[in-house]
Amino acid sequence: MVLLASAVCNKSGKAIISRQFVEMTRSRIEGLLAAFPKLMNTGKQHTFVETESVRYVYQPLEKLYILLITTKASNILEDLETLRLFAKVIPEYCHNMEEADIVEQSFSLIFAFDEIVALGYRENVNLAQIRTFTEMDSHEEKVFQAVRQTQEKEAIDHMRRKAKEIQQKQKDMNRGTRSAGYGQGGFGSSSYKSDFISMDTAPVEPPKPSYTQVSKPSATGKALKLSTKKKDVDTFVGQLESEGEKVSSSNKAVSSSVSKIATPAANQESIHVIVEEKIALTAGRDGGLENMEIHGMVKLKITEDKYTRVRINVVNNDDKGIQIQTHPNIDKKLFMASSCVGLKHPEKPFPLNTDIGVLKWRFQTQDDSFMPLSINCWPSESSNGCDVNIEYELEKPELELENVIISIPCPSGAGSPVVGECDGDYSYDTRNRLLQWNLPVIDASNKSGSMEFSINGHPDDFFPVNVSFVSKKPYCDIQITDVRLVDDNQSVRYSDEVIFYVEKYEIV
Repeated sequence: MVLLASAVCNKSGKAIISRQFVEMTRSRIEGLLAAFPKLMNTGKQHTFVETESVRYVYQPLEKLYILLITTKASNILEDLETLRLFAKVIPEYCHNMEEADIVEQSFSLIFAFDEIVALGYRENVNLAQIRTFTEMDSHEEKVFQAVRQTQEKEAIDHMRRKAKEIQQKQKDMNRGTRSAGYGQGGFGSSSYKSDFISMDTAPVEPPKPSYTQVSKPSATGKALKLSTKKKDVDTFVGQLESEGEKVSSSNKAVSSSVSKIATPAANQESIHVIVEEKIALTAGRDGGLENMEIHGMVKLKITEDKYTRVRINVVNNDDKGIQIQTHPNIDKKLFMASSCVGLKHPEKPFPLNTDIGVLKWRFQTQDDSFMPLSINCWPSESSNGCDVNIEYELEKPELELENVIISIPCPSGAGSPVVGECDGDYSYDTRNRLLQWNLPVIDASNKSGSMEFSINGHPDDFFPVNVSFVSKKPYCDIQITDVRLVDDNQSVRYSDEVIFYVEKYEIV
C-alpha cells in the first residue's frame, strides 16, 4: 500500500489540514481534493471512490470528511483499517469536530498523522502508542526535571544564605565603625562617664541623634556645654548609596517617616520632653511571634538657662512588666520613691540645647498577643502563577499607626503584579521589585484591611514581608505629667511629644 496524502476537508472539498506522504506539488494535491466532492455526487453509498489514477478512501465526521488518497493498487482492506485509525486520532485532539478546532490543533494532528504513516507506508502503531509518542512522556525526563528543580532550589537556598552572611558581616563592620545611640554621651562631671544605651545602627536603618561625650566642668560650676553632632537621615542614606550600599525603598520609607516625625515640634517650649520608642519584631509566615523587643527612652531638651535645674514627674501605667532604668546621673532612689526624674546632685544643672536621655525601658516577648499589628500573607499557587491574599489586623486598638507601608517582595522576571482588591493605596517599585501597600492611618476605626494580587512565582518568593510605620502614641504607657523647678518646687511650662517607630518589622 502506498498512501499519498491524508486530509480533513469540508463537504465542498476545501482542505482544512492536509499532509502529503510522498513528493507532490501543492497544485496537484489541491486539484485532487477539489475533485473529491464531484465524485461524491453520484449518490452511491461507498466508503471509497476511484478515478483513473487514485483512490479516495473517506469517512464522514459530522460536517467534515477524513480523507485518504492512495494508489489504485493499494489493498482496500488495509486502507480502511488505516482510515479508522485516523478517525480515532482526530477526536483525541478536537472534541467538537468544528473547523476552528481542527485549525487550532493542526500541528498536533499533523504530528499524529506522521506517527501513523511514514514515507507512504503505515506504521504498526495503535492509538495509545501514538499518544505516547506525541506527548513524549518519559520517566527519564521526569527524573531529569526533578533533579534539575532540586538543584535550582539548592542554588537559591545557598544564594539566600550567602546574602544573609554578607548582610551580617556588613552589620558587624558598621557596629565597629559607626554606632548611634543614647549612650554615646552624658552630662555632668567626668565621673559620670558611662554607657547608657547601646543602639547599634544597621547600614540601612535611619540613624538617631547621638549624644557626644561632655567636656570637663569648669571651675565656675555653670551648666556644661555639650557639642552635638546631628546627622540628617536623608543625607545619611544618600551617603550610603554613594558608597555602594544598597538601601531598599522600604527602608527609605522608614527613614523618611522617622525623619518627618522626628523634626522638632513647631511650638516647643523652653523645656521639651520626648518619649521615644522603637520596635524590632520578627514573626513567622504561618503565624507565631518569634521575637519582639521594645526599646524606649525619655529625653529632655532645655533651651533656657533658668530652667536647667528641674525635675520631671513620670507616670508608669504599663502593665506588661517592662524593665526601667535611670541614667547613672539620675537619682535612682528619688525615682523609685516618687517616680520623679532628677539629678543626683541637684546643684548641678542639665546642659542646654541638647537632647539628654534620662530614662530608658525595655520589653521583650514571644507572646503573639503583644503584637501591635498582625500580618497574614497567604500565597496560593494557581495555573497562572500565584494568587496572593494579604491582610492586616490592629491587635492594640489603643494605638494609632500612621504612614503604614507594607512591602511585599515580588519575583524577578514576572512583570508587575495585577492587583484585584486593595484597601488603601498601592504602588509597585519595579527596580526593587516591591509591591508597597500604603495606608495613611490604622486605628480603632480602621482595624483591618486586605489586598489581593496575582503574579507569576512561587509562594516563597513573597517573603519576607516588611512593615514600617510611625505613631504619636507610645506602645508602653509611660507619660510625663509635670515638670517642676528644684529650687521652689513650682510647676513650669513644658512641651512634649511621642515618637514610636519601626526599627525592624518583618514576617519571614
